[in-house]
Amino acid sequence: MFSYIKGSLEVKSNGYIVVECGGIGYKVFMSDKSLSEIGEIGENIKVYTYFKVREDDISLYGFKTDEELRMFEMLLSVSGIGAKSAIVMLSNIEPSAFAFAVISDDVDRITKIPGIGKKTAQRLILELKDKLKSVDIEKEKSEIENKVKEYEGIDEAYAALQVLGYSKREIETAFTDVDFSNMNVEEIIKKGLILLTNNK
Repeated sequence: MFSYIKGSLEVKSNGYIVVECGGIGYKVFMSDKSLSEIGEIGENIKVYTYFKVREDDISLYGFKTDEELRMFEMLLSVSGIGAKSAIVMLSNIEPSAFAFAVISDDVDRITKIPGIGKKTAQRLILELKDKLKSVDIEKEKSEIENKVKEYEGIDEAYAALQVLGYSKREIETAFTDVDFSNMNVEEIIKKGLILLTNNK
Protein backbone atom coordinates (compact mmCIF):
# COMPACT_ATOMS: atom_id res chain seq x y z
CA MET A 1 0.00 0.00 0.00
CA PHE A 2 2.79 2.43 0.93
CA SER A 3 6.12 2.19 -0.88
CA TYR A 4 7.79 5.02 1.02
CA ILE A 5 7.02 8.21 2.94
CA LYS A 6 8.75 11.56 2.50
CA GLY A 7 8.24 14.19 5.16
CA SER A 8 9.44 15.96 8.26
CA LEU A 9 10.84 13.93 11.13
CA GLU A 10 8.78 15.10 14.11
CA VAL A 11 9.42 12.43 16.75
CA LYS A 12 12.34 10.09 17.28
CA SER A 13 11.73 7.69 20.14
CA ASN A 14 12.63 4.21 21.33
CA GLY A 15 11.69 1.85 18.51
CA TYR A 16 9.79 4.28 16.31
CA ILE A 17 9.63 7.67 14.63
CA VAL A 18 6.80 9.97 13.58
CA VAL A 19 6.98 11.45 10.10
CA GLU A 20 4.64 14.29 9.16
CA CYS A 21 3.50 14.19 5.55
CA GLY A 22 0.59 16.22 4.19
CA GLY A 23 -0.54 17.21 7.66
CA ILE A 24 -0.67 13.60 8.90
CA GLY A 25 1.79 12.13 11.40
CA TYR A 26 2.75 8.56 10.57
CA LYS A 27 4.08 6.40 13.40
CA VAL A 28 6.73 4.17 11.87
CA PHE A 29 8.47 1.34 13.73
CA MET A 30 12.17 0.96 12.90
CA SER A 31 15.29 -1.00 13.80
CA ASP A 32 17.81 0.57 16.16
CA LYS A 33 20.27 0.85 13.30
CA SER A 34 17.86 2.77 11.07
CA LEU A 35 16.84 4.98 13.98
CA SER A 36 20.45 5.95 14.61
CA GLU A 37 20.98 6.90 10.95
CA ILE A 38 17.64 8.35 9.86
CA GLY A 39 18.34 11.99 10.71
CA GLU A 40 17.46 14.62 13.28
CA ILE A 41 14.18 16.20 14.37
CA GLY A 42 12.94 18.73 11.82
CA GLU A 43 14.83 17.22 8.88
CA ASN A 44 13.05 16.04 5.75
CA ILE A 45 13.56 12.30 5.37
CA LYS A 46 12.57 9.41 3.13
CA VAL A 47 11.52 6.15 4.74
CA TYR A 48 10.85 2.91 2.85
CA THR A 49 7.82 1.24 4.39
CA TYR A 50 6.10 -2.08 5.01
CA PHE A 51 2.39 -1.95 5.90
CA LYS A 52 1.38 -4.80 8.20
CA VAL A 53 -2.34 -5.55 8.51
CA ARG A 54 -3.84 -8.19 10.81
CA GLU A 55 -7.11 -8.49 12.70
CA ASP A 56 -5.52 -7.24 15.92
CA ASP A 57 -2.69 -5.14 14.54
CA ILE A 58 -2.19 -2.47 11.88
CA SER A 59 1.41 -1.23 11.90
CA LEU A 60 3.80 0.62 9.65
CA TYR A 61 7.46 -0.45 9.60
CA GLY A 62 10.15 1.78 8.16
CA PHE A 63 13.63 1.31 6.72
CA LYS A 64 16.38 3.71 5.81
CA THR A 65 17.30 1.72 2.69
CA ASP A 66 15.50 -0.45 0.18
CA GLU A 67 17.94 -3.27 1.03
CA GLU A 68 16.74 -3.31 4.64
CA LEU A 69 13.12 -3.47 3.46
CA ARG A 70 13.90 -6.39 1.18
CA MET A 71 15.67 -8.24 3.98
CA PHE A 72 12.69 -7.59 6.28
CA GLU A 73 10.25 -9.01 3.71
CA MET A 74 12.54 -11.98 3.16
CA LEU A 75 12.69 -12.70 6.89
CA LEU A 76 8.89 -12.55 7.20
CA SER A 77 8.64 -15.31 4.60
CA VAL A 78 10.40 -17.70 6.99
CA SER A 79 8.11 -19.72 9.25
CA GLY A 80 8.23 -18.59 12.86
CA ILE A 81 9.77 -15.18 12.11
CA GLY A 82 7.50 -12.23 12.88
CA ALA A 83 7.91 -8.51 12.39
CA LYS A 84 9.43 -7.91 15.83
CA SER A 85 12.02 -10.64 15.39
CA ALA A 86 12.87 -9.32 11.93
CA ILE A 87 13.37 -5.80 13.32
CA VAL A 88 15.73 -7.16 16.00
CA MET A 89 17.72 -8.93 13.31
CA LEU A 90 17.96 -5.76 11.25
CA SER A 91 19.27 -3.98 14.31
CA ASN A 92 22.12 -6.45 14.63
CA ILE A 93 23.28 -7.45 11.16
CA GLU A 94 23.75 -5.76 7.79
CA PRO A 95 21.71 -7.16 4.86
CA SER A 96 24.93 -8.04 3.01
CA ALA A 97 26.37 -9.86 6.03
CA PHE A 98 23.12 -11.74 6.58
CA ALA A 99 22.92 -12.84 2.95
CA PHE A 100 26.52 -14.03 3.13
CA ALA A 101 25.79 -15.97 6.35
CA VAL A 102 22.85 -17.71 4.68
CA ILE A 103 24.64 -18.76 1.53
CA SER A 104 27.73 -19.89 3.47
CA ASP A 105 25.71 -21.89 6.06
CA ASP A 106 27.17 -19.76 8.86
CA VAL A 107 24.92 -20.81 11.74
CA ASP A 108 27.29 -19.35 14.32
CA ARG A 109 27.08 -15.86 12.79
CA ILE A 110 23.28 -15.89 12.78
CA THR A 111 23.01 -17.20 16.36
CA LYS A 112 24.95 -14.15 17.52
CA ILE A 113 21.79 -12.14 16.86
CA PRO A 114 19.79 -11.70 20.10
CA GLY A 115 16.85 -14.10 20.33
CA ILE A 116 18.00 -16.35 17.49
CA GLY A 117 18.88 -19.86 18.59
CA LYS A 118 20.54 -22.62 16.63
CA LYS A 119 17.29 -24.20 15.40
CA THR A 120 15.94 -20.86 14.19
CA ALA A 121 19.23 -20.09 12.46
CA GLN A 122 19.16 -23.45 10.72
CA ARG A 123 15.56 -22.86 9.63
CA LEU A 124 16.47 -19.42 8.26
CA ILE A 125 19.31 -20.90 6.23
CA LEU A 126 17.24 -23.83 4.99
CA GLU A 127 14.25 -21.78 3.86
CA LEU A 128 16.20 -18.91 2.34
CA LYS A 129 18.72 -21.13 0.59
CA ASP A 130 15.78 -22.91 -1.02
CA LYS A 131 14.79 -19.56 -2.48
CA LEU A 132 18.31 -19.07 -3.76
CA LYS A 133 18.15 -22.44 -5.49
CA SER A 134 15.10 -21.25 -7.43
CA VAL A 135 17.20 -18.48 -8.99
CA ASP A 136 18.94 -19.84 -12.06
CA ILE A 137 22.17 -17.84 -11.94
CA GLU A 138 23.86 -20.20 -14.42
CA LYS A 139 21.43 -19.59 -17.26
CA GLU A 140 22.35 -17.26 -20.11
CA LYS A 141 25.72 -16.12 -18.76
CA SER A 142 26.51 -12.59 -19.91
CA GLU A 143 29.91 -11.17 -20.80
CA ILE A 144 30.03 -9.44 -17.41
CA GLU A 145 29.41 -12.70 -15.54
CA ASN A 146 32.13 -14.37 -17.57
CA LYS A 147 34.45 -11.47 -16.78
CA VAL A 148 34.07 -11.79 -13.02
CA LYS A 149 33.59 -15.50 -12.48
CA GLU A 150 37.37 -16.07 -12.24
CA TYR A 151 37.40 -14.32 -8.88
CA GLU A 152 36.76 -16.59 -5.92
CA GLY A 153 33.34 -16.06 -4.35
CA ILE A 154 31.72 -13.97 -7.12
CA ASP A 155 28.93 -16.50 -7.64
CA GLU A 156 28.11 -16.37 -3.93
CA ALA A 157 28.06 -12.56 -3.98
CA TYR A 158 25.91 -12.58 -7.13
CA ALA A 159 23.42 -14.94 -5.50
CA ALA A 160 23.33 -12.88 -2.29
CA LEU A 161 22.41 -9.74 -4.22
CA GLN A 162 19.70 -11.63 -6.06
CA VAL A 163 18.15 -12.90 -2.84
CA LEU A 164 18.05 -9.28 -1.65
CA GLY A 165 15.76 -8.54 -4.58
CA TYR A 166 17.99 -7.29 -7.39
CA SER A 167 17.61 -8.68 -10.90
CA LYS A 168 20.43 -10.21 -12.88
CA ARG A 169 20.40 -7.29 -15.31
CA GLU A 170 20.68 -4.72 -12.47
CA ILE A 171 23.66 -6.55 -10.98
CA GLU A 172 25.35 -6.92 -14.38
CA THR A 173 25.01 -3.20 -15.04
CA ALA A 174 26.33 -2.26 -11.58
CA PHE A 175 29.35 -4.56 -11.92
CA THR A 176 30.35 -3.45 -15.44
CA ASP A 177 33.54 -1.59 -14.51
CA VAL A 178 34.33 -3.17 -11.14
CA ASP A 179 37.73 -4.71 -10.47
CA PHE A 180 37.19 -7.57 -8.03
CA SER A 181 40.88 -8.22 -7.43
CA ASN A 182 41.75 -8.60 -3.74
CA MET A 183 38.07 -8.42 -2.70
CA ASN A 184 36.40 -11.11 -0.60
CA VAL A 185 32.75 -12.14 -0.93
CA GLU A 186 31.38 -9.74 1.67
CA GLU A 187 33.32 -6.82 0.19
CA ILE A 188 31.91 -7.63 -3.25
CA ILE A 189 28.37 -7.70 -1.82
CA LYS A 190 28.85 -4.37 -0.05
CA LYS A 191 30.30 -2.82 -3.20
CA GLY A 192 27.37 -4.14 -5.20
CA LEU A 193 24.84 -2.66 -2.76
CA ILE A 194 26.50 0.77 -2.98
CA LEU A 195 26.51 0.69 -6.79
CA LEU A 196 22.96 -0.65 -7.04
CA THR A 197 21.66 2.05 -4.70
CA ASN A 198 23.44 4.78 -6.65
CA ASN A 199 21.99 3.46 -9.92
CA LYS A 200 18.41 4.01 -8.78
